[in-house]
Amino acid sequence: MFTSDAIFVGAVVLLFIAVVLGVEGLFIWWNSRRGPEVKRVARRLQMMSAGGHIDAETASVLKQRLLSNSPFVEQLLLRMPRVSTLDRMLVQSGLDWTVSNLLFFCGMLFVVGFLGMLAFRFGVLIALPTGLILATVPFAYLSWNRSRRLTRFESMLPEAMDLIARALRSGHSFPSALQMTGDELPEPLGSEFRQTFDEVNFGVPMNSALQNLCERVPSTDLGFFVIAVLIQRETGGNLAEILDNISAIIRERLKLLGRVRAISAEGRTSGWVLSLLPFVTAFILFMVNPELMSILWTDPIGIRLLVGGMVFMVIGIFCMRKIIRIHV
Repeated sequence: MFTSDAIFVGAVVLLFIAVVLGVEGLFIWWNSRRGPEVKRVARRLQMMSAGGHIDAETASVLKQRLLSNSPFVEQLLLRMPRVSTLDRMLVQSGLDWTVSNLLFFCGMLFVVGFLGMLAFRFGVLIALPTGLILATVPFAYLSWNRSRRLTRFESMLPEAMDLIARALRSGHSFPSALQMTGDELPEPLGSEFRQTFDEVNFGVPMNSALQNLCERVPSTDLGFFVIAVLIQRETGGNLAEILDNISAIIRERLKLLGRVRAISAEGRTSGWVLSLLPFVTAFILFMVNPELMSILWTDPIGIRLLVGGMVFMVIGIFCMRKIIRIHV
């Protein structure tokens, strides 16, 4: 017969084994859902769905897996026009959102802004524009991340070209140089070049892989690089020397762009101040004397002045943006 001490020790051992197996099961479940390998595969599928030379059937399957986790929402999104453009912008921004997440954030902010203005007893003419403005915040955040990522990519592109040129001079093949560039350089350039190398390694023609790279990264400088590589593959020549010349041209263009941004910094700051000053002043006046400011959205003449002022403000913002945006 077993003693009480042996039974206790056996129970403790079994409990320990159960806890270890439970923790391991939770880890396997988490790793299968949120692990780095799953994220890598999802990222690869998202890059392919965001733009690439794949057949329509494959693109449809990928979009259904990526747009939403809900089948009903998937069907609605697939019927929307330009949903692939939104998906491509999300990939270019580097965010891990889906199209359904983006639209959900927009709708939630619209409801919060609209109901918030009604709760503070503002009219519908004020609540509706407020909700629409808040609904554009996720798109503005998406555009900001996309611009920042593309700017960082373009700033690192000359270094990538120099690395590829050195690899070619040392005797490496062009696909091997792409792999070295993807492994050595950080994000976002490293992941894009690794994606291109993987496509070539999996049997995609070099021309199609480079065209896919241009579609994922809409950069003029990258287009020069791809065109140079494609022409060299057709006609021959010293690709390393060509890449050195393109790298020098891009560096000079980036220097000129930096000078232009420094010169136009005062104009950009003035534009932000002039755009935000009316709203800040109106908020301060409303906090000091709400009855005085309420005339703008309660009196018919005040509403006309408010609408007219918003129209002229939008026109002024576009004019200032046109003046200070200098393309190099």
